[in-house]
Amino acid sequence: MIRLFIFGTIGAIVFWSVALLTVWRLQEHVVFQPPGRVPASSVAARQVRYRAADGVDLFAYIVGACGPGAPVLLAFHGNADIARWLVAWAGAVVRETGSCVVLPEYRGYDGLAGAPTYRGSSLDARAALSYVRDTMHVAPEHLSYFGHSLGTAIAAELAAYAPPKTLILQAPFSSALAMGRRMFVPGIGLFWRFVSRVHYDTIERVRASIAPVWVVHGDNDFVIPVRMGREVFAAAAHKGELLIVHGAGHNDVAEIGGRNYWQWFARALGGAHDSSTPVAPAGTQSEP
Repeated sequence: MIRLFIFGTIGAIVFWSVALLTVWRLQEHVVFQPPGRVPASSVAARQVRYRAADGVDLFAYIVGACGPGAPVLLAFHGNADIARWLVAWAGAVVRETGSCVVLPEYRGYDGLAGAPTYRGSSLDARAALSYVRDTMHVAPEHLSYFGHSLGTAIAAELAAYAPPKTLILQAPFSSALAMGRRMFVPGIGLFWRFVSRVHYDTIERVRASIAPVWVVHGDNDFVIPVRMGREVFAAAAHKGELLIVHGAGHNDVAEIGGRNYWQWFARALGGAHDSSTPVAPAGTQSEP
């Protein structure tokens, strides 16, 4: 029995060690998944180029007229997306809200050099912000941030660095640790601080945010569960509105949400709204 216990303990230690080492080595490959060999395509947008603080060359697409005093939305895409795939959505934002949209690309995506990392994503977001502020001359009171999926964490971290007028999060996850726990690796919570190289924590970011936080999530999202969207919104120090789109998954919130989605979006970009009991449009669900 003693030998069996010893062998069992050693086996468990080896299993945990291998599992945690795998998490440590592969986590950024899980978080960042650039689509491979995407064919070139023309888009209804203007491409601009700039450089990150560590010298990596980047680009973004600008959709709409970004004239003096125009509202601007800096929009960050998800982990398996690319910026040009969001151009059609950005065109709808322009039509529905009158805002200009800037779609930054990440290093390692859509032909850009470098490998995407947690640190790199922060440098890329700040480089995009610098371009918007210094080259486009957009004032903070005219600038809002948007993120979808992984982009919500990037937008929330950028908001902690430079607060926007409004922070709009679509299908946000609460933290990298919470997503890591969904990998079903035993003991990951106990050892996370030692194995994690990805430190996204959107709940902590929105707790400290001075910008109103607007959250939209599909209740049929199997990638990032809707409870995480609710948790992020509940944690926000300054709440906008929470929109739960019934029947929507991870990537079809705008399509399923329809007019309710776009009316919600227009309100988010129209001005600050801070309420402990947000008003829900017809057919939607708001929960503090």
